[in-house]
Amino acid sequence: MKSESTYCLHPFGYKRLQTRKVPVGNAFIGGDSHILLQSMTTTDTMDVEATVNQSIRMIQAGCELVRITAPSKKEAEKLNDIRQILTKQGFDTPLVADIHFTPNAAEIAADYVEKIRVNPGNYADKKKFEHLEYTDEAYQDELKRIETRFTPLVLKCKKLGRSMRIGTNHGSLSDRILSRYGDTPKGMVESAMEFIRICAQLGYHDLVISMKASNAQVMVQAYRLLMITMHDSDMNYPVHLGVTEAGDGEDGRIKSAIGIGALLEDGIGDTIRVSLTEEPEAEIPVAKKLAERYRDRKEQIGRTDLRLGYDPFSYSRRHSSEVAGIAGKNVPVVIADLSQKPKISPASFFGAGYSYSVPLDKWNIGDMAADFIYIGKNSVDFAIPGTLRLIQGFKTWKENPTRTRHFPMFEFKEWMSAQKKDPHPELNFVALNLNQLESAKSMITEVSENVVLILTSDKDHSTSDFRTGLSILLEERITVPVILKRSYNDCDLETFQLFSATDCGVMFLDGFGDGIWLEGNGIPLISETQTAFGILQATRTRISKTEYISCPSCGRTLFDLQETTAKIRARTSHLKGVKIGIMGCIVNGPGEMADADYGYVGTGPGKITLYKEKEVVEKNIPEEKAVDALIDLIKSHGDWVEVKEMTYS
Repeated sequence: MKSESTYCLHPFGYKRLQTRKVPVGNAFIGGDSHILLQSMTTTDTMDVEATVNQSIRMIQAGCELVRITAPSKKEAEKLNDIRQILTKQGFDTPLVADIHFTPNAAEIAADYVEKIRVNPGNYADKKKFEHLEYTDEAYQDELKRIETRFTPLVLKCKKLGRSMRIGTNHGSLSDRILSRYGDTPKGMVESAMEFIRICAQLGYHDLVISMKASNAQVMVQAYRLLMITMHDSDMNYPVHLGVTEAGDGEDGRIKSAIGIGALLEDGIGDTIRVSLTEEPEAEIPVAKKLAERYRDRKEQIGRTDLRLGYDPFSYSRRHSSEVAGIAGKNVPVVIADLSQKPKISPASFFGAGYSYSVPLDKWNIGDMAADFIYIGKNSVDFAIPGTLRLIQGFKTWKENPTRTRHFPMFEFKEWMSAQKKDPHPELNFVALNLNQLESAKSMITEVSENVVLILTSDKDHSTSDFRTGLSILLEERITVPVILKRSYNDCDLETFQLFSATDCGVMFLDGFGDGIWLEGNGIPLISETQTAFGILQATRTRISKTEYISCPSCGRTLFDLQETTAKIRARTSHLKGVKIGIMGCIVNGPGEMADADYGYVGTGPGKITLYKEKEVVEKNIPEEKAVDALIDLIKSHGDWVEVKEMTYS
């Protein structure tokens, strides 16, 4: 395992990494600059008026860096008009040209905009999903070819004072990189490092680096590996963070927060973009909420005598002993909270995923139904659903300890005094914080066969507490299951989703957590429950619904992504566990969809190509027939199920 101390400064605390300060027009990325917010236009770049108007809306929403696609030389030339009009109207926000496949377009764009984004996967290589064999000598010849292709842009940017983002995408790694390094974070990092080394050799250092993926786990591992690789090479270039093809709505926000937030928690990240399948100006308020959480965050050293105890560059779930169906090989559980209800009725369970039919006297259990409901001092006087278990406060539970599927939750002090004589023989929950966990290590070991810990944190940022707790348990070889609990006060629903996804998501990405319990003051129970399941879905630790890998659209997009995504979602949202990629063009589509079961990709005006995983199934389907064709494709592979009417049992 690589030294974890070199990918971030304080793994058990917080300190923002001070990177090189890179000028971008009148702004700066890195160093002591604030985290810069950016987004990308979705208009056709050839439509100058539309692109200018959308850029202004983005800037007025708080966008500090506007990216515009330049897929060919003619779009690159239009950047001159766009820049001039924006400047005349009083907008000096830096512009970025987004380049794929066309080095000539990049060199033209450098005359007009403040920054160039190149994708090393397709700047000098083409992707055909072919496995290529190279001798070391032949591979070096390929690197020389890339250097020859890339050098003119580097020298021009250096001369004109332009900055550059070297932006690796998991979905567009070249066949050459895939053949040598595989579809891995290491391959992503090496793809960027090849281009970074060329820049360094030419004395050009105005670079920003990114490692984007639609899979948050791959994305986080790639950035961590990038940081340690740059550290070992005496480089400190700033980094741009983003989860690409995150999707829309709640899912897109949660997935983005997990990936971006996991890195911001470690002090990594100088500029961010939240890639939503929505209007670009809608991305900025979300990005702002994520970034502002760290604007005035103070340095925290944390434990210096502790090691992580796990590999932050690869995923391995922490080994925890099974207790009453929790932990072991079971998926993480979800706990919902009804303890503040003055009286609990069957209707109270609706927000936790359970619907009750009075005429039938039966329950329907949804795909996102909580496994446990905490009722505190309350009791229930009706039959509960057969899969559900209730948690009561210890004193209330003790009044009737023989009730079926009712289990006690001890506060730490209660457990310390009662655990030898009063526990449930099968399952006991113990709520405690980090300090209490450290003081009770030996006792936890003695009684762990029927105990599940609920680890809480009252800090605004809980990663240091949760990570410290995980590392203590690993160091002491304590295998007791742990449920992560986070509570939030005075925040709206979107903020609740973003913060809880950040605080808990990073831990599930690192293999820690046998369950999740979220509370938000004023947040509806159904939103708490759905957010918990959304976090588990985005970290791929528990699948409860369809996953959509949909890009945010740009000027290359060949159909209305928002409308099409909504149509596909309306027809397929009941296909639990199926992953569907919806891509506006072929730049990242086929690669990102290697992670999806089915792909829907724009390949020409009004034309769609369908994929099964990496393989093209049908080309150039008229757009008006493509959604039906996608459904037929899913049916032909046996993944289709009919929408079920609500059934009660």
